[in-house]
Amino acid sequence: MTGRGRRAVLPPADHRTEPPLAPDGLVVTVVNKAGYEMPFDFAELPVAELMQRSLARVFAARSAGWNSHMTAQASWITVKAFARFVSELEHPPEDLGDLTTAMLKRWRAAHIGTNSGKSVLRQVRPLLRADPRLADGPVGEELARRIPKQVPVKQSYGEDERGRVLLAAQRQFRTARLRIRENTRLLERWRAGDVTEGSREGRLGEILDHLARTGYVPHTVSPSGAVNVRERRLLGGTGSECTWGRLFLSRSELTALAVLLTARFGWNLSVYDRLPAPTTAPSAGGTATVTYQIQVEKRRQGGGWWFSTENATDSGADSAGRLITQALEATAHGRALAARLEPGTDFLMVARMHYPGKRHQHTERPRPVGPLSFGIGNGDAQQWGIRHGLGGAPFQRTRRTAVTREGRPLQHAQGTHESIYMLPDEHVQRASRSVFEAGAKEALAQAQAVMFAGAIADTPDPGHGQTVAADCADETSSPWPDAQGGCGADFMLCLACPNARVHPGHHPRLAHLHRELTSLRSVLPDRSWHERWSEHVLRLEDLRDKVGSVAWNAALARVNDEDRTLVHLLLKGELAP
Repeated sequence: MTGRGRRAVLPPADHRTEPPLAPDGLVVTVVNKAGYEMPFDFAELPVAELMQRSLARVFAARSAGWNSHMTAQASWITVKAFARFVSELEHPPEDLGDLTTAMLKRWRAAHIGTNSGKSVLRQVRPLLRADPRLADGPVGEELARRIPKQVPVKQSYGEDERGRVLLAAQRQFRTARLRIRENTRLLERWRAGDVTEGSREGRLGEILDHLARTGYVPHTVSPSGAVNVRERRLLGGTGSECTWGRLFLSRSELTALAVLLTARFGWNLSVYDRLPAPTTAPSAGGTATVTYQIQVEKRRQGGGWWFSTENATDSGADSAGRLITQALEATAHGRALAARLEPGTDFLMVARMHYPGKRHQHTERPRPVGPLSFGIGNGDAQQWGIRHGLGGAPFQRTRRTAVTREGRPLQHAQGTHESIYMLPDEHVQRASRSVFEAGAKEALAQAQAVMFAGAIADTPDPGHGQTVAADCADETSSPWPDAQGGCGADFMLCLACPNARVHPGHHPRLAHLHRELTSLRSVLPDRSWHERWSEHVLRLEDLRDKVGSVAWNAALARVNDEDRTLVHLLLKGELAP
């Protein structure tokens, strides 16, 4: 089955796949998922012919798993960089088998220091290792050396930057959507016969109907090829907003919509090339809400994981589904025209091209249908960012901002979410400081809670009451009072009370108690011991540190039978306060 749920059609019985490597051994042709071919001529490389052919062979073998021209072009760029490096050596090798360890060390040293260089090393290494002559020996070991991970440099937007990007996108898309809505209402009135024939609105309605059916306003073409718009005075001009823009988004306006979708859902730029129009699903509750099912294609996830379905509910102005509703409204005429011109076409991201007859340059996106194009290209993103004074394409940083604000993976793995998006991001780091501070304070409070909270005295005070573990300076101000106003704490908690006073007479019994508690650890389950005794041991060890290990160990020699009996009763829980 295909990703859209239709049964796949088998190719004809005589179908044969052409090998990527041409018979001359120098040209490799890569066919992408859209069916476009892209040739790569290795004769252009500034290296010996033998090396050209060897590089072509490994490139062709590697291309068997590619379905994207962007992947092929990225690899081709690194191959050309490697060829230039080889050609500039003092004694350039004739073939891949002539590469030495010293040459590869120089190649690595020239690129290992930058992110782009590491990317080049990662692209070239599998190509070289695919040649049997470079798989083993010192050269193979050099190629097998670990390449450090790239250090992420892209950062999410701060609140001010994010607000500026979203404001620019919202203004442009809202203007386009309201323009299309107004003209759509007039077109619907004209089709329903609610407009006076021959009136200005009637004539505009007729033009809009022609535009919706063809993608063009009525026009003539002169012998020189110039397009002359009819009724230009009625339309208010010949610009796109006055002509075809009345019912269709421009590519810049479609890019603004993509920016808003990325900010809301965290989608990659490549998702928009083949994003199907969302379908509606039953909504729980009343009929005032509508839930959309959106099919997202992510080919980098690998076979079997290309498609996922996301739900978005339109329940009000601030809901995620409201933007989907607006996107469907703004692209309705474009989607209807595309389906009429080429049945079965149902992409959400559709725009009217400014120059419909221009050759299609974007081989990764679906082919244009009539005057309509689909998806968003890197060039569109760059131009949109420059037009709005953002200095470049906003999609990577907008996606990063959406992911970090959401705090969970969006179309990527948990490891990628943590190592690439969250940990290196400066805004996440700054926002985490208060969390780390709170955690440190909590840890300190827990540590202080299991410390000896009383005071150490040199001699007993006759005015203090005696307990099994220490003397009590004030029983009436206990942190654990009983119903009668006295102390209701277990005797083991005495060392956690600020009223506790410990003098040398207590040392033998407490040192013996510490030794007995420690010995229990070897016979009790870890969980049981930690739940019952660990805090008391920590307080005793804190007290031991305050008293001094020498005095503490010496006190063990003074343990008597009374101390042993009381400790035994304490451990059995038979002593009540």
